[in-house]
Amino acid sequence: MSMPHHFSQSCARRCGAALLTAAGMLSLLLSPALAQAQPYPSKPIRIIVPLAPGGTGDTLARFAAAKLSEAFNQQVVVDNRLGANGIIGTDLVAKATPDGYTLLSGSTAQIVINPVLYGKKLPFDAARDLLPVTQIATTTSVVIATPSFGPKNIRELIALAKTKPEAVIYASSGAGSVVHISTALFESATGIRMLHVPYKGSTPGRVAVAAGEANLMFDGLLPTLPLIKAGKLRALGITAAKRLAIVPDIPAIAETVPGFNADTWNGIMAPRGTPPAIIAKIHAVLLQALQQPEVREKLASQGGEASGMPPQEFAAFLQTETAKWGKVVRDTGAKPE
Repeated sequence: MSMPHHFSQSCARRCGAALLTAAGMLSLLLSPALAQAQPYPSKPIRIIVPLAPGGTGDTLARFAAAKLSEAFNQQVVVDNRLGANGIIGTDLVAKATPDGYTLLSGSTAQIVINPVLYGKKLPFDAARDLLPVTQIATTTSVVIATPSFGPKNIRELIALAKTKPEAVIYASSGAGSVVHISTALFESATGIRMLHVPYKGSTPGRVAVAAGEANLMFDGLLPTLPLIKAGKLRALGITAAKRLAIVPDIPAIAETVPGFNADTWNGIMAPRGTPPAIIAKIHAVLLQALQQPEVREKLASQGGEASGMPPQEFAAFLQTETAKWGKVVRDTGAKPE
């Protein structure tokens, strides 16, 4: 016995609708898995730099972006987000989707000094909200002095400062800046006290030292080398643990103050929750790039040392750095501007 024609059409419509609904449900259930199955990266990556263009951190971020773009065959853009001593850009990454498409070019100042300086006023917790990917490089500073300054080396500087407390005037790039904290570390390590005069950035401070308004300053090796070679500034010592091949005649502060090291660093961070496989993939690309002789030589010529430190080692390093710089900040009572 055959079914009525109208019954068979109605059944077909109901069955078809049910099948479509089931297919839609299955599609929704599978879509996250399909999305996760897409190879990384499948779209452009952004590296946030919480500093102005042209500085050491910006330069290293652009190096990382170029190497990642080349390896992944994908666009990697550098996005400079300035403001609030690096807090604005760092916070943006801390709150970003943890999918590997938003990274941070972080440094000593943003990751370990700011948390101590600002404490709970920070809108994020660097240790909790950011994952270490790899350290790109460590960078060296140099103690520059006015050419007419009496002391010719670190030993003579310490002797003068101990004889005449606060007679030596040092410039910095601002209260609570890494330049200020590095100098405070030197004071703590040597038991001396100098007079601090903060300027609005490293360049004005450097100009003040060259003009004799301040006696000395802890400044980046890269921007000061031309002035040192021209005789407009005198180098008393570098902050690296040992002398550098690029400036073999400038002694390390550690030769006079054993164990002293105030080098800073720059590295790539990602939002907490970024998949380990993505972290490992980014680290592998940058490690390979940083092991190339030409890259290491170029960084060395700029007063830097290539790293490529793996995530776990970088995380342990950050704990040591936080303890080291945190003690200096607390001991000196340094405050942000």
